[in-house]
Amino acid sequence: MKADAIKLDGKSAGSVELSDAIFGLEPRADILHRVVRWQRNNAQAGTHKVKTRSEVNYSTKKIYRQKGTGGARHGARSAPIFRGGGVYKGPTPRSHGHDLPKKVRKLGLMHALSAKAVAGELVIIDSIDVKDVKTKTLAAQVKELGWKRALIIDGADVNADFVQAARNIAGLDVLPTMGANVFDILKRDTLVITKAGLEALEARLS
Repeated sequence: MKADAIKLDGKSAGSVELSDAIFGLEPRADILHRVVRWQRNNAQAGTHKVKTRSEVNYSTKKIYRQKGTGGARHGARSAPIFRGGGVYKGPTPRSHGHDLPKKVRKLGLMHALSAKAVAGELVIIDSIDVKDVKTKTLAAQVKELGWKRALIIDGADVNADFVQAARNIAGLDVLPTMGANVFDILKRDTLVITKAGLEALEARLS
């Protein structure tokens, strides 16, 4: 399938050939869901922690006598039923991550790219290799192009000047090809791929 390419100033930059095996798939929500869930679970810190009965700082002295009070028998204030006592079976530090086959991860990225192409939210630009670009100038270009929440995927190496200029523009992110992932692609309204990024993506997913 063919797609028109543009420059950062909005002018035409010819056309490019998109691989049907990557951009021509029928998006499957189940695969996208599996990959996004895998990503988000791996990103969880898992540092939640409560103090158990053995970790609460209380005296081990018996709080009142065993018999004669009319109440239940208790030996320590650190019991879970008391205020400030240890928590019974509370959360402990652990990893929320789980395994996902590489084949499914690769397929998920291809379906995410196809989803953007099907929705008409895929833009191919010539290049972002511009020197001394300023944030103000880039912000004006992005506004003129109508990109409100956009992700730009470049080749293996991203122009440092462009990244610095884009850093303070709300809703605009720049990633190298190896950083392209399903969650970031689906989260943005517009997916922008450079010609270098397109070649690198096809090489990565072929």
